[in-house]
Amino acid sequence: MTEGYALPQKYIDCYLTVQKLYEQQKYMFDNNTHRVDDRIVSISQPYIRPIVRGKAKSPVEFGAKYDVSIDEKGHARLEKLQFDPYNESSVLQDAVERYKERTGHYPVRVLVDQIYRTRANRAYCKEHGIRISGPRLGRPAADHKANREEYKDNTDRIEVERFFSREKRCNGAGLIMTRLAETTLASIALSVYVTNLFAIPTGNLFVLYFADCGYGPETAQFIEMDDAT
Repeated sequence: MTEGYALPQKYIDCYLTVQKLYEQQKYMFDNNTHRVDDRIVSISQPYIRPIVRGKAKSPVEFGAKYDVSIDEKGHARLEKLQFDPYNESSVLQDAVERYKERTGHYPVRVLVDQIYRTRANRAYCKEHGIRISGPRLGRPAADHKANREEYKDNTDRIEVERFFSREKRCNGAGLIMTRLAETTLASIALSVYVTNLFAIPTGNLFVLYFADCGYGPETAQFIEMDDAT
């Protein structure tokens, strides 16, 4: 390049990525650390970030991270979708507020796993009269037994795990083959959408296709409203 040779357009992005990768590796070496912002782990897909999951099978995973909420009708919505890691607990309040915008009221209960049950989220749910599933924070009492309401919340939350299972096994979310960031995100959104379509009765399929085609952006929430409402 110093002698006047110009890289073809298709190699320019790769060249810039390699430069950035070298800078990151040198920074970690010089500072004796294994962390750096926006760490590149793939030259061909520099937008992918490592996500620490802590699982025995795969402690670190690579790819997009997203949150899904399921309402009382069984319809799933993408609440957040991005490649950079984030704390799932930050999604809950925004998801509940969007639910209120759609329906005009807050849900009666929010069924979530442990990572969502932070003090801030518990206080938010208490302020708006929402029952949040799961035991209280702190060490459980020795004689604590789940009551019928708590047991029902835990069993109903399985619905969102079932959704992820169907989405990965049947609708392509478990094997994303796209290379570009935008096509990868689109593939995930389409897998959620298709899983929704197969969850609706056949008679309502055509109507719902137009009703829900405008909704926008692994862990999730299950929201239910009052039957009387």
